[in-house]
Amino acid sequence: MSQSNTQRVEVPATAANAQAWQAVCSQQDLVSNSGVVVWLDGAQVALFYLPQAEGRTLYAIDNHDPQSGANVIGRGLIGSLKGDLVVASPIYKQHFRLEDGSCLEYPEQRLRVWPVRLNAGIVEVAAA
Repeated sequence: MSQSNTQRVEVPATAANAQAWQAVCSQQDLVSNSGVVVWLDGAQVALFYLPQAEGRTLYAIDNHDPQSGANVIGRGLIGSLKGDLVVASPIYKQHFRLEDGSCLEYPEQRLRVWPVRLNAGIVEVAAA
């Protein structure tokens, strides 16, 4: 299969431009429409790659499920709920918005999200 040499660079927030970007994996390590987990500064970060999505296609969200206490978000199911892209925890099935980490069922719960981008075939996450 032939791949294009051009890469889309995604920066979800303008403040992210001032942050230090850290390479965490290659684009080839990503699984389309699924999650992979990387280690970033002592945190497990779930990366979700949605190549057919309109607009933004890459998300970085905390892998730790606050409801169960397990590191499983990267194994969750991706979907759309109430117009938002979400990941459903594989244990108790609560839904977290990929955009901001908020939980639809439990507003007091929120997962951390990181700015993430593709840069020449490398996935980079802005380390805080």
